[in-house]
Amino acid sequence: MINHYTSIQSGMVLQSDLAGEFPVYIYWANDKQSLLYSKSITELLNDSRVPKPLKVSSEGISFLLQSGVVPPPKTAYEDIYIVSIGDTAVVKTFNGNIEVEFKHQFPFMNANRLKPDEMTPDEDFILEMLAESTISRIDESRSSFLFHSAGKDSNTLALALAEAGWQDKVTLITHKSKGVADESEISAKIAQQLGFKHQVLHEVDQLQNEHKLAIESYFVQAPFPLTDNVTLAYPLYSQQIPELIGANIIDGGGNDSYMVTPPNARDLKVLPLSKWTQYLSFMRNFTKSESLLNPLMRSPAEWCGMSGLTYADAKKFYPRVVNVYLHWKEESALRNDWGLFDFKTSILTSVTASELHIRKARNFADSVSANMVLPFANEWLASYFSNIQEQYLFDRKTLKNKLILRKILKDRIDLDSDALGKMGFTYDTRGLVLQNWDWMNSEILGCTLWDQPGLVNVILRMKKRMSGHGWGAGAAGRFLYRIYLISAWHNHNMFLK
Repeated sequence: MINHYTSIQSGMVLQSDLAGEFPVYIYWANDKQSLLYSKSITELLNDSRVPKPLKVSSEGISFLLQSGVVPPPKTAYEDIYIVSIGDTAVVKTFNGNIEVEFKHQFPFMNANRLKPDEMTPDEDFILEMLAESTISRIDESRSSFLFHSAGKDSNTLALALAEAGWQDKVTLITHKSKGVADESEISAKIAQQLGFKHQVLHEVDQLQNEHKLAIESYFVQAPFPLTDNVTLAYPLYSQQIPELIGANIIDGGGNDSYMVTPPNARDLKVLPLSKWTQYLSFMRNFTKSESLLNPLMRSPAEWCGMSGLTYADAKKFYPRVVNVYLHWKEESALRNDWGLFDFKTSILTSVTASELHIRKARNFADSVSANMVLPFANEWLASYFSNIQEQYLFDRKTLKNKLILRKILKDRIDLDSDALGKMGFTYDTRGLVLQNWDWMNSEILGCTLWDQPGLVNVILRMKKRMSGHGWGAGAAGRFLYRIYLISAWHNHNMFLK
């Protein structure tokens, strides 16, 4: 549904639900005479009142290159905005023009939780809420798939659906990673234990013609450019399991904002130190992206899941680039007196998790006309957990999180998350770039966003470094992959045509 605000109206306030299950997408016309908004980005971008081709935002591309993510309400497009977790858009008419003031207030500060003796979480009720939050969003005329792993979120979802008797209506699917991080065997055992069907998704190293066609189709349809390392895995999933197209896709993301993302051991050292090392930011003007100095120049906010090319490299091939450091310096300063738990959670979940990690699932769902289901982002569930005392959610000494989910899984299906540790989802992007270089390189060189002489200089240097060893080799591979992702989106996306 598209809503229309015109300059003859008096004013209104737009905001998303509490945990950003349904962000509000805004088109604010350049002439400031009309404003469209919707909970569906595809409906908004396809609306005839939104002029096409859309214009690329130089600031948005600058963030993608240097940070890997565009912080809301900004996007990679001019005139298109996102209102998500903690965001508010105050819309007013002034002198006949529509004006929008964007504000942000993180809604899940730990100081606002109930006191230790005021509430005892009900585990049965939590599972019932999760099941209801999932089932209420499912279109039963479609097939349903849950992205599953050995982790706490997807397993709690699987358990909730199993206890609700939905084993025959949902299939668990798992990505098979290379090496010790692979979770597919654990996932298969849990699926069997709970009574679900299970399918494994495989990495593809050497892309064949059918894979390239699936990837190109993804870039045509995906609403936003994305730099997440596993971006290309998703269109290859639909090539392996065609039933994903148009299906209900259930994802376990969306709870880190209200369950807290604790700092890790590195963060305890680096975040306080980065308040001082960020003043090396002037070195971004001449340092190579794959240099070990690059991470040292991050502001505290940028340690919350962000990384990217240096300003020096970005301006060599993108003349319209702006230095994004000042934005992150300001975001860090606004939280200067916050504790590390609130600091990291507020930035990582409202920016990196929302517009990088969860956005990759949203983007994929939109590209294949699927129904995205994010049960943990449900407002009812988020409101409940936002009141739960921290003793049930995280430990400030051990830095463990989601304690109540760990307990539920250990007690009910004997899944010991403490023993498993953090496995994660790995994807060999460096190998993908090396084995498909000619194809990716042609996309990069064919992109009209970039200045060709500077581009060739940067990618040849990174290609050579990528073939070596150490941190710099991996960084060079990731950054080449990022330049490819942005280039392919710009070359093929339907909204830019």
